[in-house]
Amino acid sequence: MLTHVISGAVLGVNAYLVRVEADVASGLPSFSTVGLPHGAVKEGKDRVVAAVKNSGFSVPPRRITVNLAPANVRKEGTSFDLPIAIGILASTGQLRSERLDSFVLLGELGLDGRLRPIRGALPVAVTVRQKGLTGLIVPYENVHEASVVEGIEVRGARTLSEVAAFLEGRAPLPRGRRDFQAAESNAAHGADDFADVSGQEHAKRALEISAAGGHSILMIGSPGSGKTMLARRLPSILPSMTLEEAVESTKIHSVAGLLGNDSSLISRRPFRAPHHTVSDAGLIGGGSNPRPGEASLAHNGVLFLDELPEFRRNVLEALRQPLEDGRVTIARAGMSLTYPARFMLAVAMNPCPCGYFGDPKRSCTCSPLMVQRYLARVSGPLLDRIDMHIEVPPLKHDELLEKKVGESSASIAARVMAARLAQRERFEKVPGVYANAHLKAAEIQRFCTVPSAADALLRQAITKLGLSARAYHRVLKIARTIADLESRSTIASDDVAEAIQYRSIDRLVR
Repeated sequence: MLTHVISGAVLGVNAYLVRVEADVASGLPSFSTVGLPHGAVKEGKDRVVAAVKNSGFSVPPRRITVNLAPANVRKEGTSFDLPIAIGILASTGQLRSERLDSFVLLGELGLDGRLRPIRGALPVAVTVRQKGLTGLIVPYENVHEASVVEGIEVRGARTLSEVAAFLEGRAPLPRGRRDFQAAESNAAHGADDFADVSGQEHAKRALEISAAGGHSILMIGSPGSGKTMLARRLPSILPSMTLEEAVESTKIHSVAGLLGNDSSLISRRPFRAPHHTVSDAGLIGGGSNPRPGEASLAHNGVLFLDELPEFRRNVLEALRQPLEDGRVTIARAGMSLTYPARFMLAVAMNPCPCGYFGDPKRSCTCSPLMVQRYLARVSGPLLDRIDMHIEVPPLKHDELLEKKVGESSASIAARVMAARLAQRERFEKVPGVYANAHLKAAEIQRFCTVPSAADALLRQAITKLGLSARAYHRVLKIARTIADLESRSTIASDDVAEAIQYRSIDRLVR
């Protein structure tokens, strides 16, 4: 007897439906899985047989064939265990249900018949809604995640027996709940605050501009000047995530298997800070079974690279594409995957190997050649793609001892939000542009016009600083953001002058 069950699989951060066909026929006892199964899918037959028997059902000594369609796409993961088991039960007459055509089934089976959580439940739930199916049955640990999607019925099960009983109408399964208010409350709780930062007003101003326009930023300064502390507070002044952004970020974390069992929606902007020993696959994504890297996990949030020159050169150069395009493309012989990777890049570095070049309190022990080689570890093309470069000087003793409370993140975030709203209105009819940092060359000419006096100042800066065409465009975008923070519709000469200050480190590195 032939039976089919609907399941799903993830490709990149999106999902597609898989038709699981189970045929139980006469012949020598065997169990074969076809349809390009790989790794854990092939091993799944042993888990399925044990789970079925230990759940009170039987596997007849007959020829069992399972086909996973479409057969031209490689299937990976353990989520096909449940639909395969249900297909066998239906083919052998142990389960009779008309619901098999309406529900999508996902789940890994333990040998005792218990369901274990899987990756990618949210992308599959999105596809279920798009295809107009009734609902989705997932392991109970995944029910909160999948319930983010409205318009479908999400049920959570703990065992194979519970799924069989529900499909036959003999017992209910708990439904997932959507609680966006709780997610937003969790997002606002426990964030680091700029009020904790003493001094560094210039750096705070630069970070405010960075947040307002979505600009990447490099901070250079001696150890203990507060670079890491400042960077970790950057998400606290970014605008709150929209529901669309939250779903995008949650999908990526779901595919990567990083969602907690009680997590439903990532509503706080991600902050990823990989160690400098990270590989290019760990940062960008990839591997034998491609997974999202740190760049994609930071989508809609902040990617922070501390001690920038300590990262391997090939790892840093791999950031060029996501910084320009906002996505990562991973090409393999049999597939090509694209992961979203539109993040704010924040990087920090010391000015020299010992860290005290230019420090007024401590003398540098590095030779000029050592300083030059250290700075040269960061390539010019990568620096061009970082919008803002600022120096973070060491704090003075009176600034450290001063008990004055700085401006809170909430008040800074209010100005940032006002600037972002102005940008959204300005770019409403420009596809793919949500902030000034996303502007391309043609769009810069349209939206970032400057007065003649400011243009003369820019020409002078290009000559003295040796700015590339890319750096020139970044100065214009920063000036546009500064004007937005001041609620000006046009860019003033003062905006351009301040923007040029944030490219001054070009002189050190070049």
